[in-house]
Amino acid sequence: MIGKVGIALLGAWFLLGPAHSFSQAPVDTQQQIQAHQQRAQTFLREKRPDLALPELEFVVALDPHNADAQGNLGVLLFFASKYADAVPHLRAAVAQQPSLWRIQALLGLAEGRLGHTTASRDALVTAFPHLDDAKIRDEVGRALIDNYQSTGDLGEAAATASKLLTSEPTDTSLLYTTYRLYSDLADTAMLTLALASPQSPQMHQVMARELARHGDSAAAIANYRAALKADPKLPGLHLEFAQMLYSSTDDQLRKEAESELQAALAANPNDEKAELMLGQIAAKHGDMEAAFKAEARALELDPDDGDACTELAKVLAAQGQLQKAGELFSRAIKLDPTNYVAHYRLSTIYRQEGKSEESKQELGQYRSYKDIKEKLQSLFHDMRVTTPATTTMDDIDATK
Repeated sequence: MIGKVGIALLGAWFLLGPAHSFSQAPVDTQQQIQAHQQRAQTFLREKRPDLALPELEFVVALDPHNADAQGNLGVLLFFASKYADAVPHLRAAVAQQPSLWRIQALLGLAEGRLGHTTASRDALVTAFPHLDDAKIRDEVGRALIDNYQSTGDLGEAAATASKLLTSEPTDTSLLYTTYRLYSDLADTAMLTLALASPQSPQMHQVMARELARHGDSAAAIANYRAALKADPKLPGLHLEFAQMLYSSTDDQLRKEAESELQAALAANPNDEKAELMLGQIAAKHGDMEAAFKAEARALELDPDDGDACTELAKVLAAQGQLQKAGELFSRAIKLDPTNYVAHYRLSTIYRQEGKSEESKQELGQYRSYKDIKEKLQSLFHDMRVTTPATTTMDDIDATK
């Protein structure tokens, strides 16, 4: 029997096209097929699957090549939890019409309920990219994630979860699944690296990142130095180390960060993040000319970097170029609506221009997003995990 919940879910899966036959049956047989199929469709529309089931069984018995009847019969049997009975009918439907993506998806789900991992995956992978119904896509995607996890294919599982997140970005269970998968992938990669080459510069880099995340700055710095000693040309290493050094309260270490940024640019003249950070440091030291040069170069390298827009706009505002600064702050907000620094600075410009209502709106956004960030920082603190090193420059007060 199909329960009320099952009946409610059936509509999305049925094929309710015009009644037709794919066989060369005699006229009287065709008339019988058409009569049974029309009655089945009527019962399906009336949400009476119990009455539609025998009608579809008659159609399939008379015309095994009727893809609609095979598919709909498979749907009914699936939702009656008769998965073994449903599979042959679902398979027959997609064999005749491979583009029946919902039926292909249901075949994958049925195979999965029967423990047929490979057959289930084949059908789910084939159907998933073609599903446009949000609920069906979600169910199939999650089933595919479970399938991949069951065989240890964490990369494929994580990739599927990421695809689902594009249409369900705030789904908490999906966010947790994605977090867990990528955490497991990171742990696996770290363990494999440790076994393969425990003294490699990459292993020291991994250790440094993990130690930094958990607030052990001294040990993180020691591992960055070990990685640099082993391979001074390791891509991205100088920038990471500079970010770690600049987050320190030790003035000598913070000064050393600048030389590491210069080393990063020597290794890669197009290192946009290194240029941006040098500009931020120059601005903090009051050297607006150097700040402008570095931040303009950073924005040239990556026009869609909201942080580069924000930092260059700060310099322009300090130089009295309020219109250009306002345009860049607006662009930064468009790129990242949660950029509370840009909201605050734009509010200030609007106030100076006499746009009181716009200024008030931006100030409200600033307060809202700043409050969210402070709560996140408190959460990370409670977890004893620091925010990523790339955000260390955010510690500069937005009002300065």
